[in-house]
Amino acid sequence: MKAIIIGAGMGGLTAGIALRRIGWDVEVYEQVVENKPVGAAISLWSNGVKCLNYLGLERQVAALGGQMETMAYRDGFTGDTMTEFSLRPVVEQVGQRPYPVSRAELQAMLMDELGFEHIRFGMRMVDLVDDGSAVTARFEDGSTATGDILIGADGARSRTRDYVLTEPVERRYAGYVNFNGLVDIDETIAPATQWTTYVGDGKRVSLMPIAGGRFYFFFDVPLPAGVDYERSRAKEVLGEHFSDWAPQVHKLISMLDPFAVNRVEIFDIDPFDTWVKGRVALLGDAGHNTTPDIGQGGCSAMEDAVVLAIALQTNTLGVEDALVRYQNRRTARAGELVLRARKRSDVTHAKDPEITRAWYDELRTEDGTGIIRGIVSNIVGNPLG
Repeated sequence: MKAIIIGAGMGGLTAGIALRRIGWDVEVYEQVVENKPVGAAISLWSNGVKCLNYLGLERQVAALGGQMETMAYRDGFTGDTMTEFSLRPVVEQVGQRPYPVSRAELQAMLMDELGFEHIRFGMRMVDLVDDGSAVTARFEDGSTATGDILIGADGARSRTRDYVLTEPVERRYAGYVNFNGLVDIDETIAPATQWTTYVGDGKRVSLMPIAGGRFYFFFDVPLPAGVDYERSRAKEVLGEHFSDWAPQVHKLISMLDPFAVNRVEIFDIDPFDTWVKGRVALLGDAGHNTTPDIGQGGCSAMEDAVVLAIALQTNTLGVEDALVRYQNRRTARAGELVLRARKRSDVTHAKDPEITRAWYDELRTEDGTGIIRGIVSNIVGNPLG
């Protein structure tokens, strides 16, 4: 059996590895000429790590992950600690530690594991046809690829989704811009084994340790979509948005290379339940584009990949039936995570300033129990327990 996968992001690559593991022939087609991940790093929570462990990648993902032992919120203006606590209860409750990892390094690892001979770059799909016995993708260069199934892991602007739903879906702007990148760890800004987040006025500045003695950082700024931006001015722009913030934040800004700072306007898509049409199925952001506010976008795509492989391996009524069973196992959970992330985004970024101020007050009395409960609730319910 042969699978055509459109998109070589985390979801598409994980799906390719999962399908090859059960004996499928796999070809992955990616429209970009070379792999350039959007964003510097990813919060790979325990459910995502379990998916990679299941695929035999336990050692590889552990080597990429930062040691994140504690979590803290700090007042963005004073730098004072609002709450600080161990993340050990998360590990004890779910059975696997999380790993913040570099996106580029994670995708390179997944490509190595899948095998570059199964990936073709510079291949933009422009059409697909399902004749009932096979599905054929046609690419911009005029070439075609045919398989028993086609998996659309082609991201938030998915062409495969347009085919499955028969019409485009509108993305919803979440109301903020995320600036992110990597810097060397500096313990005068945040401890080397802690996820530290500075908050105030609906903005946040966060640092997470990844492998190689580096912090993954991000700045969130509520802004309208489409604001003009020059990459060379990243330090000046952030300096203006955080002008009255704590010295640690200003030190972080001073360390940045403007041309290594990514700027991403954050969108999501209302959950929907139709992921499958005949021999064509959606996976990852194509099916459940989410904001990054609970760190579950990539993890949810990895869950998709594992469930897809299990469905194709264990159901024998035909691939169309197996794809529907995959869809039925995934849409409710993935959609719930989209809405949880949206709710968290609204609180974090002051959609209602009174609610956000009340959250800041709660943080000052938080012992970690409530936050850990929320993290664990996002992890449980995953297909691997």
